[in-house]
Amino acid sequence: MTAVEDRLITDATEIFRRLEVPEGYKAELLRGNIVMMAGPDWVHNDIVESVAEHIPYRRWQRKQTQDVSFPLETSEPQPDLVVLPRDAFAGPGRLIPVETVTLLLEVVSRYSVDHDYGIKRSVYAAGRVPAYLIIDPMAAECWLLNPYGEAENADFRGESISKFGEPVSLDLLGITLDTTGFPTLPDIRRYRRPR
Repeated sequence: MTAVEDRLITDATEIFRRLEVPEGYKAELLRGNIVMMAGPDWVHNDIVESVAEHIPYRRWQRKQTQDVSFPLETSEPQPDLVVLPRDAFAGPGRLIPVETVTLLLEVVSRYSVDHDYGIKRSVYAAGRVPAYLIIDPMAAECWLLNPYGEAENADFRGESISKFGEPVSLDLLGITLDTTGFPTLPDIRRYRRPR
């Protein structure tokens, strides 16, 4: 990396940390880019709440609106749900180290679709997150992914795609997710969609 690249990365991280986010919005740092989005809608929150309720509290921490630290990335994403063993991290702080995380969940919206299926997929794989669950209420699908590769070439393999109504086995957590009651949203035309 050159001195100019180092300075740009440092500047983006510093700007992000000082950023005052308007109420009703959230901000994430994704590979040096600051991304701001409106807060989630009812369907999104309903799905996140349902998933969290499936995960046993005594064994797992289930955190919403929690930033995750990726040491080799200029990224500080805020997944919709962060799941880690109960004794893995006790805080304090805004950032949870990615090494403590067992599963990250993103619920897709029309504004986040490209980030959730694209850049976050790569960032989470580069961070070696053991499992990445994408729940897409527009396609009525759940994608469960496992990481491989390094840095910007990282990705997930072993994709397991389930339709809403089909169970999703989250073996790492020792549970099966019931998706029967997940609400849906009207589908949108995507610029690109993995498959």
